[in-house]
Amino acid sequence: MTVPTEGVVVQDLKKYFLDRKRGLVKAVDGVSFEARPGEIFALLGPNGAGKTTCLRVIATVLKPTAGQVFVQGWNVTQHPDQVRRVLGFHPGDAGVYHRLTPYEMVTVFAELAGHDRREAQKKAWEIFDQLGLTEVAKTPMGKLSTGQRQKSAIARIMVVDPPVWVLDEPALGLDVPTTQEVEQAILDAKQRGRTVILSTHTMEQAEYLADRIAVMDRGTIQAMGTMEDLRRSTHKTRLREIFLSLIKLEAPAP
Repeated sequence: MTVPTEGVVVQDLKKYFLDRKRGLVKAVDGVSFEARPGEIFALLGPNGAGKTTCLRVIATVLKPTAGQVFVQGWNVTQHPDQVRRVLGFHPGDAGVYHRLTPYEMVTVFAELAGHDRREAQKKAWEIFDQLGLTEVAKTPMGKLSTGQRQKSAIARIMVVDPPVWVLDEPALGLDVPTTQEVEQAILDAKQRGRTVILSTHTMEQAEYLADRIAVMDRGTIQAMGTMEDLRRSTHKTRLREIFLSLIKLEAPAP
């Protein structure tokens, strides 16, 4: 198979852990999918389904037990440094530095990506204005709200604007207006041709943003496709109903 030089390709990915009490835990057990440039690909699943583990392997935080993952043509195991240069990762806990201000963190990331200092500062303020962070841009991250920290973590990716965005629960803890700002940033990335992979527990967000959706459960993909594909295969209409039917639960009657 010829591996595309753009986007993300996951081939029969497995990630196992050894747990004292549970023994061998198959967090991800044979997952395959492709996320393309200019596409938002959503991973859905209950807690423990393997979504975060899968994203962390793609982002080179974890090494796979078996299988292969390619980001922009680079193998995540063989060329992790090259992968990190072309990928922006938003972990579920935001992963920010509490002693730094959003301004300090974002400008540092911009300079590391090759922007000169003046350009980095200009771009940072433009992003803060877009995300509503201007007033707190010079406040230490540890004093910010959960939503402000989440937006700061998104700003860190936006200022670099890599070809691949990997987002684990990017709207976690955000109110509706703030969620809309983050969603717009993700849609803008798609319009610029970026490959976006995100996990979310919010069915409405996945249905609104995603071009294709994969539903995971117990480390494997139960179904994958567009909303129309999933509707046809499950004979359900709403994503919440589709999701519950695929993980063998039933939605309560209205």
